[in-house]
Amino acid sequence: MAILEERYNIQLQKIQQDLQASDDLAKYLEEEEEEYFLNLRKNFEPQIAEIYADIANNNPLQIIPFEEALLVPELEGMYLSKILGFSVLRGEVGPEFKYVHPQNHFRKILRAICDSSNFDLIKKRIGQTIQIGFGLSSDIWITNFVNEFSNKKIKQFLVSQKLPRFRNQPGRAAGLHLYKKQFKNENFYAADFPSNKVELKIRANSLTEFLLYRVANKLDNSSFINELSAFIGNKEYFGTFEHTHILNIFCSFFEKSSDELKKTKATLEACRNIDAFSDQWVASIARLQKRGLITAASDSNVSQVMDLTKDDDLSKYYTLMDSVHTKGFIHEDAVESVKKYYPQFEGLSENNRIVRNTISNYISGIISNLSEEEYAEWFELGKIFPVYIEAFSNQEFNQEIKSACLTYVKRLQKRFTDKRGRDYQDIKKFVKTTFVDLKFMKEKQIVELFKTKRKKKPAETA
Repeated sequence: MAILEERYNIQLQKIQQDLQASDDLAKYLEEEEEEYFLNLRKNFEPQIAEIYADIANNNPLQIIPFEEALLVPELEGMYLSKILGFSVLRGEVGPEFKYVHPQNHFRKILRAICDSSNFDLIKKRIGQTIQIGFGLSSDIWITNFVNEFSNKKIKQFLVSQKLPRFRNQPGRAAGLHLYKKQFKNENFYAADFPSNKVELKIRANSLTEFLLYRVANKLDNSSFINELSAFIGNKEYFGTFEHTHILNIFCSFFEKSSDELKKTKATLEACRNIDAFSDQWVASIARLQKRGLITAASDSNVSQVMDLTKDDDLSKYYTLMDSVHTKGFIHEDAVESVKKYYPQFEGLSENNRIVRNTISNYISGIISNLSEEEYAEWFELGKIFPVYIEAFSNQEFNQEIKSACLTYVKRLQKRFTDKRGRDYQDIKKFVKTTFVDLKFMKEKQIVELFKTKRKKKPAETA
């Protein structure tokens, strides 16, 4: 775990001193009126939030140490309700929407809140957070935590936060989904790099989410590049999927100095001699594609550090991607390259799936960015559909193209409402011909698609 920089400690100590010397705290301690405590929050929590944002954006490995520094009684529970929510959302959640590992940091913050002299006021803002945290935790974990307290009022409050609707998976999934929305604009992702293989298994997913968040939000990663580089070069991790996935993320999205570039090339060369590496890398690409992160630029970044003269599946894939990205997926050479690559693998293999995903993403991206007035470009694009549909012979690919096209058709129908107009008729003719030929829809379905929906007559009043 990183050590909190002294400048952050100094800033926090200043806030602590000002808080303890404030008139609002003196009045609150004397009169115990809630309005004075709310004034403390109004005056001091924005100051803490400003420091937090600086750390989260520029020194994210120090987030956990900073949160722990907020637990001292002298800060009177300021910002604890916020970081309690952060701790709940950082936990790795499994398929059953239960924490994969016990959340000790959540426990530590909640313990500090319960021990706070201001517990009665803080608890008014943390009910939903505890409900979600408890819902994702095991019954044993909750029971052990509650039993740590002798105060009946605290125990009663904690027990009341264990809700029946979170006993089943759908309830937990829905609750977590709604709760996350409150924090969609917050940067609270933290990471702690593993020091051995056991820790790698435990921390890999949280580390991956941390890295992908920073990639997606284009944040400065220079503060932890040394730690990441050390992780990438650790031979103990070579051959694990966790290492392969993070290595892919590093190669695809992170800027590298000339020295790091050399080290990365050497690491890739060593890992490619491991039997499982190629399959792991392809699986990693599929995951990143699902997140919408793989682009022409990310593929190009990998090509720069990967030796494409080596005769293996990865060289074949990135050579193909270079052709598709540079010439365009519609170009005859790119199409022929795809047709040559595809039969070398089983139809439903991951190797073929990531190629289909690339083409599908290109097509869907173009269609979604077309304005209604540009429908002629959609007509032109449609000429390539049967080429790839025949090459791939894959229903999932067909459905993705169909879905993108139908979404665009509905936009066109809203824009061109004159059924006798040329625009409407051209669109209808194209859909009728193309959708039937590609087996997207049957003629009867197309008739229904363009059928005028009659408005119901208002009920007559007596």
